[in-house]
Amino acid sequence: MKREKNPFIVSGKIEPEFFCDRVQESAKLIKAMENGNNLVLISPRRMGKTGLIHFCYDKPEIRDNYYTFFIDILHTTSLREFTYILGRKIYDSILPRSKKMLMSFVQTLKSVSGRFGFDPVNNTPTFNLELGDIYQPELTLDEIFLYLEQAGKPCIIAIDEFQQIANYPEKNIEAILRTHIQRLPNCHFIFAGSEYHIMQEMFISAARPFYNSADIMELKAIDKNEYVRFVNKHMLANNRHIDDSLICSVYELYRGNTYAMQRTFNEAFALTEEDSDCTKEILVTAINNIIESREPFFQELLSSISEKHKPLLYSIAMDGEVEQITSAKFINSHKLSSASNVQHSAKQLLERGVITRIKNRYYITEPFFALWINMLYGKASFHLFG
Repeated sequence: MKREKNPFIVSGKIEPEFFCDRVQESAKLIKAMENGNNLVLISPRRMGKTGLIHFCYDKPEIRDNYYTFFIDILHTTSLREFTYILGRKIYDSILPRSKKMLMSFVQTLKSVSGRFGFDPVNNTPTFNLELGDIYQPELTLDEIFLYLEQAGKPCIIAIDEFQQIANYPEKNIEAILRTHIQRLPNCHFIFAGSEYHIMQEMFISAARPFYNSADIMELKAIDKNEYVRFVNKHMLANNRHIDDSLICSVYELYRGNTYAMQRTFNEAFALTEEDSDCTKEILVTAINNIIESREPFFQELLSSISEKHKPLLYSIAMDGEVEQITSAKFINSHKLSSASNVQHSAKQLLERGVITRIKNRYYITEPFFALWINMLYGKASFHLFG
C-alpha cells in the first residue's frame, strides 16, 4: 500500500507542487541573482525566507548556472564561528560534486590546521575542520572567498539571520565583510534577516559599510486568498474537505505566519480521516497537540525570563500585536509600571529574540509560545473557532 504523503511540509526540501505561491518574490530574487546584484531579504522569522531561497536554488536557471550555498548564522557569536560555518558549508557542498574542486578548496585553505587524509573506499580526499583549527579568521575568510572567486561558475551565497554580525565582538566586522564581498565579482550574496530595524539600519544608513550595496526585498505574509486556495487544493487532492472560513481563521490566528499555519495543517491533515471533513474540533486538537509537544521548551524559556520583564511579555501575548508600546492606553490597560520600564523590558526581550519588532509593531516571535501563554493565564485561546 502506497504511503500517503502529507502535503503541508514543515521541514526539509519543499517540492514545487507543495510550495505555496511566492511567484512574484521568487521571480524578483532570481532576477537579482541573474543580473549580478546582491539582495537583502527581510521578514519575520518563520515567514518562509529559507524555503523561498531553496526553492529558487532549485530552479533550472539557478541550479544549472551557479554554485549555491546557504548558511544560517543565528547562533554564531564571532567572526571565527562565521568563518568556520562558511568553510564547513562550502566543503560539504562541493564534496559530492567534484574531486578537482575539493582538492582546490583544501589546497587554498593554508591558514587552518585542519587534518587532511584520504578515503580509500570513495577514492576522495578528506578534510576534518573544527572551530579550533581557525586561528586567523580574517585570513581564512580571504582564502575561502579567493576559492569561490576562482570557481568554474558564479556563486550565490545566502547568509540567513545576517543581523547577527552586529553582535560580534570584533570591531568593524561589517567593514571587514564588505571589503571582502566587494572584491568578488564572481559571487552574489543574499543577506536574509528577521530583525527589521537592524537590517534596515545596516543597508540604508549612509554611515554603515553595507550602505546601498544591495537591493532590498521585504517578504510579507502569503496572501490570504492564495493560502486558502493552497490548503483547499491539497485537502481535496487527498480526499478531505475543509471550509474556507476555518482556513481563514487559522491564517488570522497566526497573522499569516507561514510556519505556524503549515505546522497546524500538517497536524490537522494527519488527524483527518480520508473522505471526511477537517473540522474546527480537529484544528483545535491539532493546535493543542503542537503546544503540548513544546510545553517543556516553553516552560524553560519562560523560567529564564526575568520577572520584571514578564508583565510586558504577557501583555503583548494577550493583545497579539502592539503598535504604541509606550502609550498610556497600553500601559494603563495592562497595569504596567511606566513607559521607561516598558522600553527597558522591550529592549531585553528583543535582544533575546522572544519578541519581534517590525515597523514599530511588537509581537511574540513564536506564535505557539504566545498561545501557550494565553492558555496558561486562562484566556480563551481559540476564540476564532467559535
